[in-house]
Amino acid sequence: MEVILIQDVANLGYKNDIVKVRDGYGRNYLIPNKYAIIANECNRKQLAENLKQQARKLAQMLADAQALAEKLANTVITVAVKANEDGKIFGTVTTAQVAEALEAQGMSVDKRVITIDAVKELGEAVAVARLHREVKAEIKLNVVAE
Repeated sequence: MEVILIQDVANLGYKNDIVKVRDGYGRNYLIPNKYAIIANECNRKQLAENLKQQARKLAQMLADAQALAEKLANTVITVAVKANEDGKIFGTVTTAQVAEALEAQGMSVDKRVITIDAVKELGEAVAVARLHREVKAEIKLNVVAE
């Protein structure tokens, strides 16, 4: 019996794979537990169409992420924080502050995709944004006192 996996199944395959399994395993375990559907003609056509649409969406998301990464590489973000006379920061620069500064410049980046090392002094720093599985962008920060 051939089935199309709806979810990843350990030691069997990944989502959208067509695999051959024994009749009892497919009929009594995979299909009732919604891990798979029968690989008949109709379901195969639907799978092919879904994969084609998903590939188009993923290509568009990748192109958008690359365009945003190029914009981020050419910008310098200024973040104002509280600091003492020696240039030591009270606290640190957070990802929320970086996201707000980017939003002020018209670029929308979620704070959850931004990572930043601990910034303890005024000056320049670098944050990294994971925009896509394959695309990372460096964000140059200029940390100044309020």
